[in-house]
Amino acid sequence: MNDHSFIAMSATSTRRLAAVKAPPATDKRDAILRAAVKVFARHGYFQSQVADVARVAGVAAGTVYLYFRSKDDLLVSIFERTMKDAIDEGRAALAGVPDPEARLRRIARLHLERLGRDRELAVVVQVELRQSIKFMERFSSSYLQDYLTIIRRAIADGQDAGTFRRDVNANTAAKVFFGALDEMATNWMLSRRKYDLAAEADVVVDLLIGGLGR
Repeated sequence: MNDHSFIAMSATSTRRLAAVKAPPATDKRDAILRAAVKVFARHGYFQSQVADVARVAGVAAGTVYLYFRSKDDLLVSIFERTMKDAIDEGRAALAGVPDPEARLRRIARLHLERLGRDRELAVVVQVELRQSIKFMERFSSSYLQDYLTIIRRAIADGQDAGTFRRDVNANTAAKVFFGALDEMATNWMLSRRKYDLAAEADVVVDLLIGGLGR
């Protein structure tokens, strides 16, 4: 083999290596988060180890720490990603929908559809995230407030338009609305019956708007 042949083979090998690109960091981070959802849902947050998450994700335990500081950070990141997705999806879905009642119905359906299509995520969001005051305090002061603001604005717009009662505090109504959706999701997750969670959306909105009065 002459020098020219060796150089040509080396160049070919280099091109082949370059063609096999490592997965983007965001893909690996998402894979770890998906694995964490599975592990926390199946074994419980406090009974799970970072090594368990790494094994399900198919990476070394040390790789997890390249993206997340700790097991706590994994749980927080699951919540933040879930809420960010919900907020982004909600804003996109509500764009160009002026009617306050229609906006509430869309918010409710999106909320229940998101959890209804991923039972393991529902377990983590509805149960595992709520077993610590530390986590709950942090969650209440982060993306959750932005999510409640989307609901509150729909209610406030309905009040301004005369569609909804003006003597009800919009912030309180938004929390009641979120609480109803939250409980529907929890009940679905705990129930042994299999049913369409998103189908409950209109019932929640009807009760909020019409109350129990005849």
